[in-house]
Amino acid sequence: MANIILLGPPGAGKGTQARKLVEERGMVQLSTGDMLREAKTSGTEMGKRVAEVMDRGELVTDEIVIGLIEEKLASTEANGFIFDGFPRTLPQADALGRLLARMGQKLDAVIEMRVDDAALVRRITGRFTCGKCGEVYHDETKPTKVEGTCDVCGSHDMKRRADDNEDSLKTRLMEYYKKTSPLIGYYYHAGDLFSVDGLAEIDKVAASMAAILDQQA
Repeated sequence: MANIILLGPPGAGKGTQARKLVEERGMVQLSTGDMLREAKTSGTEMGKRVAEVMDRGELVTDEIVIGLIEEKLASTEANGFIFDGFPRTLPQADALGRLLARMGQKLDAVIEMRVDDAALVRRITGRFTCGKCGEVYHDETKPTKVEGTCDVCGSHDMKRRADDNEDSLKTRLMEYYKKTSPLIGYYYHAGDLFSVDGLAEIDKVAASMAAILDQQA
């Protein structure tokens, strides 16, 4: 069993790697956003608190998020957990550490998916998706065989995300680095930080992560 945090900027491939860990190792991905949406409609006491806060348009407190994580850890059978979107701050990192210790668990690794910003901009600004079947393409690395036509379903409905442009992405990257830098230092000092090349081929990134997890087992 392994508990890990995945760190990486938008487009680094955290979602793809998390899905592989779920499928191949039986881990469970704990996404803060998904947990809040689920709790809001759950009818539990914690869920009612979440609903009240969100209905007022306020931010959910760290205490509530930690409470939701504790519920998940206590009630979910898993071969480890992947923390997605939490922690984002040093107080949250402290709170997660205390929670795991209280439950007799620990954090096994914090895996940072490092990227070259210029390459990441090219990766993201070049991607587009079939609006019908969801197949993902890229101008340089995975163009459609026939321009404007999906290879999978034949649809001509190709879409690009509005925020997949260079200016928007640079803003998102700056925000990520500003928030995440303290966490990288925090977990490096604790001896929990490992890095992989986030721009390598998907299977190579997965192999690097597997090696880290096997080493920590």
